[in-house]
Amino acid sequence: MTRTAPPSSAPAADPLLQPFRLKHLIFRNRIMSTSHACGLAEGGMPAERYQRYHEAKAKGGIALTMFGGSSNVSPDSQWSSPQINLHDERIVEHLRRFSERIHARGARLMCQVSHVGGRGEPHAGARLAPIGPSPLRETLHRAFAREMDEHDVARVVADYARAAARCREGGLDGIETLAGAHLIGQFLSPATNRRTDRFGGSVENRCRFGLMVHEAIREAVGEDFVVGIRFVVDEAGEGRLDFEECLRIAGIFEASGTIDFFNAIYGRMDTQIKLATDCMPGMASPMAPFLARAGAFRQAVGLPVFHATRITELATARYAIREGLLDMVAMTRAQIADPELVAKLARGDEARVRPCVGATHCMSELRPTCLHNPSTGHERELPHEVEPAAAKHRVLVAGGGPAGLEAARVCAERGHEVRLVEASGRLGGQVLLATEASWRRDLVGLVDWREQELERLGVDVRFNRYVEPEAVGEDDADVVIVATGGIPDLDWLDGAAHCTSVWDVLSGAARPGDDTIVYDGTGRHAALTAAEKLRLAGSNVAFFGLDGHLAMEMAYSEQVVWRRRAYEIGIEPRLDRRLVRVERDGNRLRATFRNELTDAVETHEADQVVVEHGTLPADELFRGLRDRSSNRGVTDQKALLQGRPQPRAEGEGFQLFRIGDAVSSRNIHAAVLDAIRLCRVL
Repeated sequence: MTRTAPPSSAPAADPLLQPFRLKHLIFRNRIMSTSHACGLAEGGMPAERYQRYHEAKAKGGIALTMFGGSSNVSPDSQWSSPQINLHDERIVEHLRRFSERIHARGARLMCQVSHVGGRGEPHAGARLAPIGPSPLRETLHRAFAREMDEHDVARVVADYARAAARCREGGLDGIETLAGAHLIGQFLSPATNRRTDRFGGSVENRCRFGLMVHEAIREAVGEDFVVGIRFVVDEAGEGRLDFEECLRIAGIFEASGTIDFFNAIYGRMDTQIKLATDCMPGMASPMAPFLARAGAFRQAVGLPVFHATRITELATARYAIREGLLDMVAMTRAQIADPELVAKLARGDEARVRPCVGATHCMSELRPTCLHNPSTGHERELPHEVEPAAAKHRVLVAGGGPAGLEAARVCAERGHEVRLVEASGRLGGQVLLATEASWRRDLVGLVDWREQELERLGVDVRFNRYVEPEAVGEDDADVVIVATGGIPDLDWLDGAAHCTSVWDVLSGAARPGDDTIVYDGTGRHAALTAAEKLRLAGSNVAFFGLDGHLAMEMAYSEQVVWRRRAYEIGIEPRLDRRLVRVERDGNRLRATFRNELTDAVETHEADQVVVEHGTLPADELFRGLRDRSSNRGVTDQKALLQGRPQPRAEGEGFQLFRIGDAVSSRNIHAAVLDAIRLCRVL
């Protein structure tokens, strides 16, 4: 199917809102979400929670939502993380409900149909040996593939066809296969296909397996069902597929008449760093890093081309469509951050779109939860919509970090009269310190968006003021929310008076020493951010960590970026060390460490010792108000988790709550989650 221009009656204002025809399907606009492993499958099925996650995007105006990243066509396509099992006949009834749900919202629904091949994990699922074109080891999943024989080829080709037929029977609008790094792609690439039979060697032979798969799929689903291929346009590596060879392969598949579109991807995903930079790059990578390559591919082929890779801004997406680089633009993670993205665009509220900042929290073990939108993936218990309150209250929020900003926003959305008091002259709290890392500046978008929303909602924001307990009277507020954050935790350390906190380094309050020891007691970003800043300022940095791995508390994509950054700036982490004490020795400092594995004690000298050990709650205000509050500062956890309002205690006085780091040292997501769970029913 060739490209079709939008009908003449379509709206002319925005290229992104133009309809697009693909065979018999008409997509209501040009914005889609690509298949991804969202981690919500239950027993291999896309059940209620999975469907609600995608329904939120369909309700928000998306044209096409694709699901089932790495949906399995065979029992030996297996990962330990939750995947969709298309080889299970029970899938059909789930797909029917799924299709009805998405179609009722006016969107289209497609599934990725795939076999992970040599990327499989031998101890997952049915615990079968992974298979591949050649007996090679994939670094990321750490398995050795068994070389497929002719029987395996015939079996897997038939499995693909049966899986595709189930998708059609389930009412889906189409499917895509995956030719990048998964089994079809493993046959295509000379790096993973070392065969000398009819499936290896020449380009034509390496295409044979993929062509057999698509021929079988087409026979199973018929000509009026859309079938595409998520296709790598450049593997970008020595001994791998380059752009020209990928174009040649694309021409072979296009000429076969078995596919209707290409979904262009770039690079590799067989190592942690390649997965984090080629496949799903975050804020350490530029915006839309492979759009130009996908656009060049689109100009060279005759089928429609879709593409996703860190296209998080509507301006970039609009450019891609307007300039003819793509036919459909995928904003997958942008809609994890804001599933109402298209609806806001359509009604002229583009400036109100909650931005994806590329934090990659959605790729952590909590996937697909967004760092600053806890509702994503939890639509049933935490709906994206904030409902108006039946009774209006006066709400005082103390603290303008992520927790306080979200509390003020949600309370104002519910119609409460909100005043936010911030001790400094700027909103953002610890987020402002986090942006000091060379590659994490986009985090400020979490603050900017909320600040903009507070202005729109008419929240009374006051800067450079502390809320004193004695100044809070019953006439000032019905509800007081303490979001005062925390302060660096150093008092536990023998010799803490000689040490510098990471906050002082990141804020610029402390000057770098010539020789600096940085101690990381959390495995979070703060210590590494301080170490990077000190190193770039010319300090010789010795980095010590309590954990056995660098960046232990982070998502894998953040871990690998920090590991790479440490190499780049010349920091060699020394791990499994617990800081015991710091002493002054003349004009130098002596730090004593104990090895967590051997108990061996070692000492190191420096001009400066910088310590990261999380924070302690800055809870003076909370403690000063607790006895005067009607609820004695108690948050009813059962009500909180069940989505019910906090019980109103008998007697006079305001209700008092605390959230975020004013409770305990955690991260941005926890702070925002605290706020929205409490305030959405306040």
